[in-house]
Amino acid sequence: MNRGKFITFEGNDGSGKTTISKLVFEELQAQGIPVVFTREPGGIEIAEQIRTIILDPKNTGMDARTEALLYAASRRQHLVEKILPALEAGTHVICDRFIDSSLAYQGMGRSIGIKEVYEMNLFATQGCLPDLTLFLDVSVEEAMKRMEGRGNKDRLDQENDAFHQRVRLGYEMVKKRYPQRIHVIDAQQSITEVKDACLEEIERILAHV
Repeated sequence: MNRGKFITFEGNDGSGKTTISKLVFEELQAQGIPVVFTREPGGIEIAEQIRTIILDPKNTGMDARTEALLYAASRRQHLVEKILPALEAGTHVICDRFIDSSLAYQGMGRSIGIKEVYEMNLFATQGCLPDLTLFLDVSVEEAMKRMEGRGNKDRLDQENDAFHQRVRLGYEMVKKRYPQRIHVIDAQQSITEVKDACLEEIERILAHV
């Protein structure tokens, strides 16, 4: 039995990655391809509980390194409980966010350092990285416009513009660090066009299973 492919979706807040990743999952499932959808932080009960703590708007006093450690702890449990068993069973995994989010949000957004956050997550994941990462790219203006339409904003959504600019810079650094794995998708197109562009990249990697 061939191992499944681990495919992640990344992007700044407002990029549409959650919507697109779910549509891609539904399309693959409709084609009869063995696939599961999950998200970070979360995906399984323990990780969802940690997600609630991280994103609760009331937790304004949370230390930056505490936040990074909570993400890593959530990721570890998610990986061993859901992601790895699915991959080993030959099922492909579509995941809304993974380690690249921590490198951008905590490494740069919180100014901890990408190297430091990567090493923290290296312990948590034992070096497990996605086979393919689709980065949905939108302009700052478009992302902010989409964010304005959201109802209840979580603790990270409510961060100031300077934080989100650092996150954007962090993602630029991460894309340069993993050019073979990360494929940039123009997310300012229509939802259908973005979904189809993502499926095209995924079909390439699945062809090598």
